[in-house]
Amino acid sequence: MKKLLFAIAATTMIACGSKKEQTIADIIATKNIKEIKAKRALLLTDVKQLDLAISELDTVKKTTLVSTLLTSTTDFYHYVEVQGNVETKQNLILYPEINGTLKSVLVKEGQQVSKGQTIAIIDDSGLNDQLAQLEADAELAKTTFERQERLWNQKIGSEIQFLQAKTAYAAKSKAVDNLKAQIAKTQLKAPFSGIVDDIITDAGSFVMPGQSPIIRLVNLSNMTISAEIPETFIKYVKKGKKVDLYIPVLNAQAETTITQAGNYINPNNRKFKVEMNIPSNIAAKPNMSVHLNINDYHNEAAILIPQSIISENENNKEYIFTVAKKGNSYIAQRTFIELGRTNKNDVEVIKGLEPNTMIIIEGARSVKEGQEVTISK
Repeated sequence: MKKLLFAIAATTMIACGSKKEQTIADIIATKNIKEIKAKRALLLTDVKQLDLAISELDTVKKTTLVSTLLTSTTDFYHYVEVQGNVETKQNLILYPEINGTLKSVLVKEGQQVSKGQTIAIIDDSGLNDQLAQLEADAELAKTTFERQERLWNQKIGSEIQFLQAKTAYAAKSKAVDNLKAQIAKTQLKAPFSGIVDDIITDAGSFVMPGQSPIIRLVNLSNMTISAEIPETFIKYVKKGKKVDLYIPVLNAQAETTITQAGNYINPNNRKFKVEMNIPSNIAAKPNMSVHLNINDYHNEAAILIPQSIISENENNKEYIFTVAKKGNSYIAQRTFIELGRTNKNDVEVIKGLEPNTMIIIEGARSVKEGQEVTISK
């Protein structure tokens, strides 16, 4: 009897010990939502307890490594980038003032000439011969007038004789002056000092006023740059503003200022014109292309930060992460800011950030609000 009872007890113990605990897969397979939720709550409780135990036992805490920058004020210039062209106020094609054959060209291409210098001669077609005859007639009229004047002063002769001699002398003198002016037009003179850029018509050709270009004359000592600026900048781009220029074909850069800002908006492109001088050390040529950076804004105490560290929230508000010290730790804090103008890779902060604030640069995209960080050195 005792052996039978012992066998039954042993069988019962084996049956009880062989009963397995349900796994997560088993609980999910039951499709009993109450049991699934209960199991989840139990597991979360266990995880929290484990995390708490780890934080208490682990003396080496893992934090995000970041690099920082201490903000400061700086002299900030913002620029408008536009394309300009080199121009000269003295770039003329010279035409004859009289019909005739181009007798000779007295200069060569590339030659420097002075203002008033004769650079070409047109055949006078016998005008000098006519002048000699007119001058002789004028001299006779002068002698006659002077004799009649002496007689008239002595009350000899009639007044009409005196007036006729006076009028004849004046007419002959006028004719001489007119013919001299006509002859002067046979000499093509330089209206300003410059360089003969192109001889367009060769000697021996028949030329006419307004139809026969003879020579192009250019003055390179008075060069300017002109550009057109969108009308939205008319309040900021004014005379005296600083300009950084770069001429690609010369690989030359320099600084200049606006000497003239137009007051007229071109209705076709809604732009206004500006002009500036070219520094004397740059050997620019007319119609060269110029890259211009025109200053339209200046802040003597601007705070600049890299554009790459700026984020936006769901309300399209920009923010960055700053660092606050809490005891012996550094904590990342989200700081909302308002932005101004940009300059290449930097942007101006006009609100929300003060000088001497530590901002996160590297790691700005990986930190979260309130997270402890380690600052790299």
